[in-house]
Amino acid sequence: MHEEEVLGKAYDARLMRRLLGYLKPYRLQVVLALAAIIGFSGLQLVQPYLMKVVIDDYIAVGSLDGLGWIALLFLVILLGSFFLEFAQTYTMQLTGQRVMSDMRGEIYLHLQRLDLRFYDRNPVGRLMTRVTTDVDALNDLFASGVVTVFGDIFTLAGIMIVLLIMDWRLALVAFSVLPLIVLVTQWFRRNVREWYRTVRIWIARINAFLQENITGMSTVQLFRRERVNFERFDQIDRAHRDANIASIFYYAVFYPAIELVGALASALIIWFGGGWVMGGALTLGSLVAFLQYSQRFFRPISDLSEKFNVLQAAMASSERIFTLLDTPVLITSAETAHGNPATSLPAVPSTRSTSSGSTVSGVEASTALGDGPSTALRAGPSTALRAGRIEFDHVWFSYDEARLKPGTTNHHDHVLRDVSFVVEPGERVGIVGSTGSGKTTLINLLLRFYDVNRGRITIDDVDIRELNPKDLRGLFSLVLQDVHLFSGTIAGNIRLGDDRISDDDVRRAARAVHADHFIERLPQGYDSPVAERGATLSVGQKQLLSFARALAFRPRMLVLDEATSSVDTETEQLIRDALHVLMAGRTTIAIAHRLSTIQDMDKILVLHKGELRESGTHQQLLAARGIYYRLYQLQYKEQEALIAGS
Repeated sequence: MHEEEVLGKAYDARLMRRLLGYLKPYRLQVVLALAAIIGFSGLQLVQPYLMKVVIDDYIAVGSLDGLGWIALLFLVILLGSFFLEFAQTYTMQLTGQRVMSDMRGEIYLHLQRLDLRFYDRNPVGRLMTRVTTDVDALNDLFASGVVTVFGDIFTLAGIMIVLLIMDWRLALVAFSVLPLIVLVTQWFRRNVREWYRTVRIWIARINAFLQENITGMSTVQLFRRERVNFERFDQIDRAHRDANIASIFYYAVFYPAIELVGALASALIIWFGGGWVMGGALTLGSLVAFLQYSQRFFRPISDLSEKFNVLQAAMASSERIFTLLDTPVLITSAETAHGNPATSLPAVPSTRSTSSGSTVSGVEASTALGDGPSTALRAGPSTALRAGRIEFDHVWFSYDEARLKPGTTNHHDHVLRDVSFVVEPGERVGIVGSTGSGKTTLINLLLRFYDVNRGRITIDDVDIRELNPKDLRGLFSLVLQDVHLFSGTIAGNIRLGDDRISDDDVRRAARAVHADHFIERLPQGYDSPVAERGATLSVGQKQLLSFARALAFRPRMLVLDEATSSVDTETEQLIRDALHVLMAGRTTIAIAHRLSTIQDMDKILVLHKGELRESGTHQQLLAARGIYYRLYQLQYKEQEALIAGS
């Protein structure tokens, strides 16, 4: 069953205790609002009684002495009611907005810490519903439900006590319509609950449909699916509309029904009370007060019915939100999970021989593209010099972990199978293989987007599962084939919010990968706006920005995943020149389909169906005439065919 279909209990004490915890920082505001609500309810009880006093003690006996003071007191009560209602409404709405902001911040912070396996299982549209619609439902609870219900209960109890004290017989007449109220309220709650569930289902489907199709709008337009997609959206939209209309019917019946029952109670009070007044068994003032109290009595009942639906919605939404918040963060360091500090890598300068035989230190490699990063950036924890020896030690991995049986090594269930290799400090390693061979999976495991099922991955002999993920990822810069740009500016997408990267660092990085050529032609240069997902930039320009981003962070280790596959040959050559300088002194892993981009690597690994089948330099692998040789021959023939065709 879909999560949106489950409404659960109308009231869950466990969930309510957890929800009330969000009010703790605002307990003073809640106390003030509660005091204002109780004060307002008390003043509402006084007004009809003053009318009784005026009629029985002044108007009925023809005495006007002191009537002015009663009128003044009545005016003071009205003004007091206004200010108390304003205070409770403003305070609770303000508190509700603050709680909603706190909760959204907590959810988003948690979402950022969850591993990618979680996002493989959960559609983005559903997660957006958690952060938006579900949190809004809780705002209704905090702003108009959890505290104001005490005011309604206090008002009902107070009216019942006052009526019984004034005249218990007429009070029983007024209460005789309560069974009708119960029947109408139960009918309303039962039906509205069902239609509320239906509305929730369809709004979740609308969110999921919009997220998927707006993101893929270029594909929709390319394959001319506008009409088909609109018809599908129209079906979902109309179903959501019809569900809302159905719920409106019950609201339209419920409130007039409550008014009708209230009018029936007033008629009974007039019928019996009028006879008793004429018989001298009841005063006229008491009859008028009874009529006013009866009007005030049925209003909280209808409010409580509405608050029941607010409570029902809040319980359902909180169940879904807390399920999300209780999703465990799996990618953590082993030390941190036990409350101890995460392991740190040793700070060891690395050196690497250049083609001329000299050595280049990590600092020299960092500054080769310019004057070097700012002092603050150079002092960052993720840029501390470390040896950078990477080892995959008998690694097994499957994305569908749920299918794996403990102790089994079913080859069909694993993307990687018993993969072992070492990348020495400063070594440049290329990874090749056919589609689905596990190349990108190696990178996902190295950066701990996922954890291995068996075996281990180490950096300088330290298992990466013992490292803080933030520190681990701070050692790397990752350049992907599919570049993700955020709305903002060119400079902002290179810096990515790291204030330690100065404007000079941004410009040096862009200049090193030749991105400055197109950036400086833009109207506002580095301050030029970037549309969502970089829609206003070409694929090649976005790729160049991703290289500049990687350079700006001065990584100790570099990972390239098909990094040059989206740029033309001329731009690719310029990037290669910059990469040779960048890779000096850095441990580098490059995934490539174009074998020409990794021919000068120190070592090339060949993956085939999740297994490491070959390893060596370009010339060694060609001489072996194995898988790499066949891949090279295929690409060579493809290039010849393209040249002949042109």
